[in-house]
Amino acid sequence: MVHRNHAEPDYALGHRVPCNGDMTDLPLTTLTRVRRGAHHQRTDRAALYDVIDTALYATLAIVRDDRPVALPVGIGRDGDDLLVHGSTGSDFFRRIAEGVPVSLTITHLMGLKYARSLFDSSMRYRCAVVHAVASVVPPEEKEAALLTLSEHLMPGRSEDVRPMTAREIAATLVLRIPLAEASVKDNAGSLVEVDDDGEDRSVWAGMLPLRVVAGDPVTSPQTVAGTPVPESVRRAARRVAASGTA
Repeated sequence: MVHRNHAEPDYALGHRVPCNGDMTDLPLTTLTRVRRGAHHQRTDRAALYDVIDTALYATLAIVRDDRPVALPVGIGRDGDDLLVHGSTGSDFFRRIAEGVPVSLTITHLMGLKYARSLFDSSMRYRCAVVHAVASVVPPEEKEAALLTLSEHLMPGRSEDVRPMTAREIAATLVLRIPLAEASVKDNAGSLVEVDDDGEDRSVWAGMLPLRVVAGDPVTSPQTVAGTPVPESVRRAARRVAASGTA
């Protein structure tokens, strides 16, 4: 894709993160410095939090027995940390709890960029990569952490259902991933064409915007007939509609 350096983001989908070029509160390290398309890197923490807070899941990766392993996980931010959870019986999560370094990736695919050559065609996206060593949320903080996760994934749902049981909480491992070392790349400012690029202007070029859409709620077969869809479900649908991401 042909790029123009330092172009102002052109969020056609109505999603705009304020640009703040003076903020550099995400430190640049050997792990976080973007080398390809470096002018698309964002170093303000607000951009990182926006990518996280408009996502419902991430890909969490470790090296296990000399082989990379990556799994999708639900996420929820708690201040400057990210919360994830899994079964206490999971070898993957137990290894992370023991201190195996992790890499976590979130990507919002926002469109396909059609240039006048396949070489220059690309995708429009916002993404974040986090490098960290996670810590285990202690038992006395676990229920609150799980509620934070629930509120992010299904806002308001905890008010519709029974409280978690002690057994359920004990069977769940909650991990806290610090957001101290992370990178954000946002290529919304890249273009599909530039002046005098030598390409044939009779060939169509442009953008195909993409967005996530929530469907209509589907009631389970064993739910009592006539039970209304709760506001928490409609609230989640509105959030997806507003952001176009998941």
